[in-house]
Amino acid sequence: MKQPITIALSKGRLLPPSIKLLGRIGVHTPDLKSDTRKLLFKATREKIHIMIVRAVDVPTYVEYGAADIGIAGKDILLEQDKDVYEPLDLRFGQCRIVLAKPAQRFGQATAPWSRMRIATKYPVITERYFSKKGLPVEIIKLYGSIELAPGVGLAEQVVDLISTGKTLRENRLVVVEEIARSTARLIVNRASLKLKYERIREIIERCKKAVGEMNGDY
Repeated sequence: MKQPITIALSKGRLLPPSIKLLGRIGVHTPDLKSDTRKLLFKATREKIHIMIVRAVDVPTYVEYGAADIGIAGKDILLEQDKDVYEPLDLRFGQCRIVLAKPAQRFGQATAPWSRMRIATKYPVITERYFSKKGLPVEIIKLYGSIELAPGVGLAEQVVDLISTGKTLRENRLVVVEEIARSTARLIVNRASLKLKYERIREIIERCKKAVGEMNGDY
């Protein structure tokens, strides 16, 4: 008898391709749709349960064993540094974490602060980036509307996640440097990998095969 498996998926942009991937490996949940408000689902077979949680919470659910497997963006994994096994790049949800600045300086010619201010929702990644360069900065944690910060004098530059870069351009910001690239990753709880090894290895291999067949077609 197959052991039950719980998979945590991210709400938002990673959910539709995650659902498509699960369908390709034979995990079908008819009620699971991108616009659903339900949070827990049962697959039609194979004793698999699906939970839908906030993107930032997926690694936590997996690390603590509430989920055996999860799908999370590499940006979140870099920021949180959770103790999870990361066996597979799923190749969808491609984004870049970048440092950006105003195309033209707003207001004063020089900033009034003793250290450059950086607005971001990725303080750990930002701190690591500037530490490697040996540059002291003041990091301002925001939860949204990062691109607004330079225009209103909150920060000189931003570290943000972009896909097409359209939002940066609309806010008159330009990329200074790419810090990291992000795609969706399959992550696994380390204890589950030992206790449910055969079952989880089977899912990993099926995902790997599906990713190769789909070749970025999500």
